[in-house]
Amino acid sequence: MSRRKTERLLNLVICLLATRRPLSAEQIRHAVPGYDSGNDEAFQRMFERDKNELREIGIPIEVHRDPWEDEPGYRIVRQSYELPEITLEPDEAAVLGLAAQVWQRANLAEAASGALLKLRAAGVQTDEESAGPLELRVDTRDPAFPALWEAVRDRRAVRFDYRTAGSEVVLTRTVEPWGVVSRRGRWYVVGHDHERNAPRVFRLSRVCGPVTPVGRPGVVSVPPGVDIRSMVGHRDSLLPERRATVMVREGTCQWLRQAGEVTPGKEGWDVVTLDFTDADWLAGSVVGFGADAEIVDPPDAREAVIRRLKGAMA
Repeated sequence: MSRRKTERLLNLVICLLATRRPLSAEQIRHAVPGYDSGNDEAFQRMFERDKNELREIGIPIEVHRDPWEDEPGYRIVRQSYELPEITLEPDEAAVLGLAAQVWQRANLAEAASGALLKLRAAGVQTDEESAGPLELRVDTRDPAFPALWEAVRDRRAVRFDYRTAGSEVVLTRTVEPWGVVSRRGRWYVVGHDHERNAPRVFRLSRVCGPVTPVGRPGVVSVPPGVDIRSMVGHRDSLLPERRATVMVREGTCQWLRQAGEVTPGKEGWDVVTLDFTDADWLAGSVVGFGADAEIVDPPDAREAVIRRLKGAMA
């Protein structure tokens, strides 16, 4: 949804909530920014679409017909619009706090903080502090995550370029997304692949370039009985386990040292040998250490690091 349309819908809701009497369409046209341009026919189409969209998300727009007036009037009754009183148990409030923390590093941080703010304004204590020492984080550095999450939310098909595992071949895929799942620090989108005409799992780090919406929202549906988490887990179980050799500078890269076997290397360096299943995952884990770590083997994992560094430079 465009920013202009979002602002227009918000202004329409504010207008219909603030009025004490029903407003005609013509009065709304002059009162709400975004309706004051264009001809009568264009306004009527836009107004009807906006009313339908607001009703679809649960905002009750009432229609009042006065026998003394030619046009019906519209308003939103505040009692029907406002949430009832919400009471949360301490454990429920703690879960809300943790949920907001989960998205602190994601693009949904603004939405999460806004939801907490609304709850506090209604007198509900979310109590993030009561979660104790537990602190959750979701790493969503994959550029494709926001667009794919929105596509799942809007039930809308998408098209993107995808690099196949273990090669440089890039193919265009059209997918009806069913869900976005995190597993072992990696993100996947699960859905119906139009090109293969079958369910498929796609690794977000292999999505190249922009994710483009295709068709209308609201048309994608998840088939009954589909378990997207088990589909991602099954995909992971099919990947063969391999060994990697990584050079790490002395006194650095503690995570890599703990994950594998360490032996002395050339002056100032150690050699870490560790198991992995996915070259992109290994590259993402190593590249964050910068000049303190270098993959020696296998070649595809080394190339994955180089590809990421070139992308960062670009």
